[in-house]
Amino acid sequence: MPDLNRVAKRMYNIHPNAMRLVVGEEIDGTFTLDSAEFFQTDFQAEGRLNGDGAVYRFATTENNDAVVVGRQRPGEDGWTMVGEVESVERADATDATDTTDA
Repeated sequence: MPDLNRVAKRMYNIHPNAMRLVVGEEIDGTFTLDSAEFFQTDFQAEGRLNGDGAVYRFATTENNDAVVVGRQRPGEDGWTMVGEVESVERADATDATDTTDA
């Protein structure tokens, strides 16, 4: 059986605590996941970026080499692909800075 994606495993292990994610070049912020689960090696999660009203979905790619991110802003009908999770770390409770494209 293939290994679990390293980024997905880290996100899963931090959940339900807040985590700092870098997604592509446009998002660097603190996320809280509402749900996170593995189906064998496939990872799926849903959560929110602090200070942003959008919902974010996370999933491993078919070949399990990346965690891709989709975003649905309030009032939108569909999802927009926003990139891949580049890094994940446990958020410091005193860290209130977030940078997004919003």
